[in-house]
Amino acid sequence: MFYPSFNVKKLCAGALGAAVMIGTASAAPDKATEGMVKRQDFEIVDCLLPGEVRSLGGATFLSRRRPIRTTASDCHIRGGEYTAYDRADYKSALRVWMDLASSGDAAAQNNVGEIFERGLGGEPNYATAVIWYQKVIDNKNASEPIRSRALFNMATLYEQGLGVDKDPLLALNYYRRASGLPEDSLIYTSAKDREVDALRGALQKSIADKNAQIELMNKQLIELQKKSSKDSATMKLLVETLAADKAASEKQLAALPPSRTREPSATVSTIGSAGSGVVVDKVDFGRFYALIVGNQNYDVLESLKTPHHDAERAAKILSTQYGFTVQVIKDGNDVAILKALNELNAVLGPNDNLLIYYAGHGYRLKNEKTENGYWLPRNAERPPNDTYWVPNEQITSHIGRLQAKRVLVVADSCYAGLLSTDSSFFFLDKPAEVSKEYIMFKLPKRSRLLIASGGDNPVLDEGGQGNSVFGKAFLDVLESNSAIMTAPALFSKVQGKVKEGALRNHFDEQPEFKSIKGAGLEVGDFFFVPLNRSKS
Repeated sequence: MFYPSFNVKKLCAGALGAAVMIGTASAAPDKATEGMVKRQDFEIVDCLLPGEVRSLGGATFLSRRRPIRTTASDCHIRGGEYTAYDRADYKSALRVWMDLASSGDAAAQNNVGEIFERGLGGEPNYATAVIWYQKVIDNKNASEPIRSRALFNMATLYEQGLGVDKDPLLALNYYRRASGLPEDSLIYTSAKDREVDALRGALQKSIADKNAQIELMNKQLIELQKKSSKDSATMKLLVETLAADKAASEKQLAALPPSRTREPSATVSTIGSAGSGVVVDKVDFGRFYALIVGNQNYDVLESLKTPHHDAERAAKILSTQYGFTVQVIKDGNDVAILKALNELNAVLGPNDNLLIYYAGHGYRLKNEKTENGYWLPRNAERPPNDTYWVPNEQITSHIGRLQAKRVLVVADSCYAGLLSTDSSFFFLDKPAEVSKEYIMFKLPKRSRLLIASGGDNPVLDEGGQGNSVFGKAFLDVLESNSAIMTAPALFSKVQGKVKEGALRNHFDEQPEFKSIKGAGLEVGDFFFVPLNRSKS
């Protein structure tokens, strides 16, 4: 059904916060104003720029056309050509990048791998994606950020068993290589030990279960042989097969490395500020920005009750307690949302942090091959008319273009988890302790992370004393926090509160924490650094 039961966000939501207000915007209500800017101008496209005229000696020649990912407006201004965005068909994008990828360009090779992973005509080809990611990894001319991105992509495929045999330890090693960690790093060895211990426990249980089965089947075999039953040959074969499986598990168990334990480093404290960035014990965390979208009142769809309050409270907490610079959009149309994302390119620098908080309707369109998620702007039409809907692909593409080192999307809407298909244990297995070593390792690396209120499902709009259940949990944790907090730690605290709040409203809501692939992730993290008010 289009509308779930009472108290459910009929289409879904998310959020962002900051300190000095750089703008509060609402989508223009009159159609004349909306027509001044086309939504297509802010959509990300795969653009082929014209070749450059170059001179060599006395000869003049035209270089090959150059592919880039940019907005449709920028592509047009620069004389490029593109095929209009089509979320169901990536073949046009593949044609743009394949020529350059075949010539050995590592960035193009990785783009081709991501295109195959996302799917051609809605059908992902993971095996082919693996081939292209491996080309990047083996490419001696690949830059470290591009190679890291391919390593990370490969890790997620091994973690999920897509296009390759599932191998959590190999996946973890790819994550380590992607992040640049040495094998003896505390961060890597701790994660590896946890994974090894989990695998060891699973293998030991499997071996014990098989022993019990073999013992029982041997007894049955003896009885069948006494009766000269024809079934004894079949039973004997089953016993032999099970014994072979047990031997394979024992061999895998014996090959596991021993676990190692080390004491964590000292935690970081004493927050101050310097210049325009937040500094803690001489560690510069950069500037913090938040884009908050609270869509509550809709032109056609049923209006919601809590997004405005969620957005206002998020802006206040993030600005006053964490020093964010905040931009708030209430009841934004599709142009307002995409335009705000695009304009962040001119604001954010390479050491900045961005939190995007979206609260409002969300939706999905699903067929036999594809499942696509959307944020629904104020001017969204009813399904299946998706003309004004904002697809996840566009949100991800905009995030991928930003210079900001660290980006966290907090989405409180139905089907919010569809913004990412990745569920990397490298991030999610256990909230990391905020040690000095952890901060110094993670801080230089790009992060593109998602906290979603309810995965691939509807979520509650109310139930949080003026906030949504998720909004209250998220904001309560931020408001009560007084120490440097990582995104995994934040999620760990929010997750339990959301489940409890949903159960009180007789509803099952399961938040999710994911990395956003295809948006420039380098296995970084996102840090919430409270201001020291006595020194502000």
